[in-house]
Amino acid sequence: MSGHSKWAQIKRQKAVVDARRGQLFTKLAREITVAVREAGKDPELNPRLRLAIQRARDHNMPLENIERAIKRGTGELEGAALVEANYEGYGPGGVAILLQVLTDNPNRTLAEIRHLFERSGGSLGEKGCVSWLFEPKGVITLDTGDNDPEELALSAIDAGAEDVKVEDSVVEVYTRPEDLERVRQELAEKELPISSAELSLIPQNLVTLEDKIAAQTLRLLEKLEEVDGVQRVFTNADFPDEVLQTAEM
Repeated sequence: MSGHSKWAQIKRQKAVVDARRGQLFTKLAREITVAVREAGKDPELNPRLRLAIQRARDHNMPLENIERAIKRGTGELEGAALVEANYEGYGPGGVAILLQVLTDNPNRTLAEIRHLFERSGGSLGEKGCVSWLFEPKGVITLDTGDNDPEELALSAIDAGAEDVKVEDSVVEVYTRPEDLERVRQELAEKELPISSAELSLIPQNLVTLEDKIAAQTLRLLEKLEEVDGVQRVFTNADFPDEVLQTAEM
């Protein structure tokens, strides 16, 4: 889990840059729109929408963007039809990669994904080829700041967390998917420094990569995340610290 945590932390740092470019807001808006189309615009009655709105707020998405996304979901504003899909494959070194996609052009998105896999020396696989390697979990991220990480971890456990990992200036709190909102609310009531809360797919086991293959895999993951329509990217790759430090620059 340590390797997963470090890569996830870098992704959070890059999300700030993505937000400036508008890429992250586009992904968040798509999730809100699809959640509304799926189960209505009332967050109290639509857990997926409630979580999508919370994620948007965590990333400082403007309220007007959130409202437009909701209106696209209800049909008050025109919007393209979005198709949901998961794609699975293998990266350099045989690591598992799983993509969650929301796109208005499935053929184009799939073609781009397949091209990136093949160019990297990996391959796109059949449905189910790697998904069994991942476990759905709720993940809440706490920025330690001036707080004692161990105290934050104990508070999370008291709130019902299944597991807690302390990584540098971040505490990652893991919950059962159905407990995510309850634990998040309890931590919020304690005024703990929550930076994000989301449903995620956590690799059950990590595959350690040597530096060259790790760098190739990291480049592939970054390229996949830039594909229009790709919402989330998951992997069981464990990256050496030296490679991750290069990615932070």
